[in-house]
Amino acid sequence: MTSYEAELDFAIETAWIAGQVTLEFFRQGVDPELKSDMTPVTEADRGAEEFIRSRIAEAFPGDVVVGEEFGTGGGGTGSENTTERHWYVDPIDGTRSFVRGVPLYGILIGLEVDETVEVGVAHFPGIGETVAAASGHGCTLNGEPAQVCSTPHLAEGYVSFGDPGLFVDPRHRKAWRRMMERTAYRVGWSDAYGHALVATGRLELMVDPKMSAWDCGPFPVILREAGGYFGDWDGNETIHGDRAFSTSRRLLPETLELLGD
Repeated sequence: MTSYEAELDFAIETAWIAGQVTLEFFRQGVDPELKSDMTPVTEADRGAEEFIRSRIAEAFPGDVVVGEEFGTGGGGTGSENTTERHWYVDPIDGTRSFVRGVPLYGILIGLEVDETVEVGVAHFPGIGETVAAASGHGCTLNGEPAQVCSTPHLAEGYVSFGDPGLFVDPRHRKAWRRMMERTAYRVGWSDAYGHALVATGRLELMVDPKMSAWDCGPFPVILREAGGYFGDWDGNETIHGDRAFSTSRRLLPETLELLGD
């Protein structure tokens, strides 16, 4: 079994330094631009991703990097791609939070090997929290062991989400209504931080009805090592579904029923 301790240490350090890059712009009146998909991007997003990419290229030159702002690049891309190691990078998850001065944005780095995420780091520079994991090494919050909560039923659970407007899709309306009816408390404005809260036992459920791979790159291994689940709404641990959620293993069957179409 491969040990990913070196990659984990590398990702933690890289995310922390990238976080310092973003803090130079945070609450400094940075102006966002709108991308073609109408989502915002800032100078801080681009600068942080360029830094992360340069670090990966130097440390692991044969690996592929997939980032939100600059797409796919790195050694082994294109027709000559023979590597099964892909780093998924979101330099600022929660750019809308970032430009509004809300400190819940995150730096996300995940390493997927042979279609399994083996290393994951979610760093939140605005609040000084880092949640990290590698297969076989457990999950940590700022270096201390972390795990999901032991709540037995969703009726006692706290659930979080990002933009509730994403639940207007006909596929999601019934799930939204059931979520409101069957949980104890609902709170939004989470982005990636909601999944980190589940992994560290502070929430029971985080639901995302719209996801890209870089939005969730680190979370399968983080939740797995914390005793939980991250994946699509059908129960598949993956970062490649268009919808995702995280919860404990104990609450997984109930959550799958709640979110079922």
